[in-house]
Amino acid sequence: MINEATLASFDAQTGTSQALPARRKLPQAQAVHLTRYDLADEVAQRPAELFYLQKQIQAQTPMVIVLEDGELVEGIIEWYDRHCIKLRGREKTLVYKSAIKYMYKLGENAL
Repeated sequence: MINEATLASFDAQTGTSQALPARRKLPQAQAVHLTRYDLADEVAQRPAELFYLQKQIQAQTPMVIVLEDGELVEGIIEWYDRHCIKLRGREKTLVYKSAIKYMYKLGENAL
């Protein structure tokens, strides 16, 4: 019986054989949960975020949203959910929260 540790490769041209390195067992793949923030951080800041967005919706405040790529989107927030914000401006726009760098009220100075 051939054992993995004793396997050898045979070179037909030279007529020699050399031992192959023993195979190692690779560790089991582990699932990685990719999130932008820690769950604890998200839970801690969520009430403040919800209060701010709800206040802007009720007052119909014109907002400027700066996206991660630097693009500016202007409009009034119509609604939001856990992942998106819908703006009504020149056109209706759905913005993923993960794409937002920051936002401010129209007329205020940007950071």
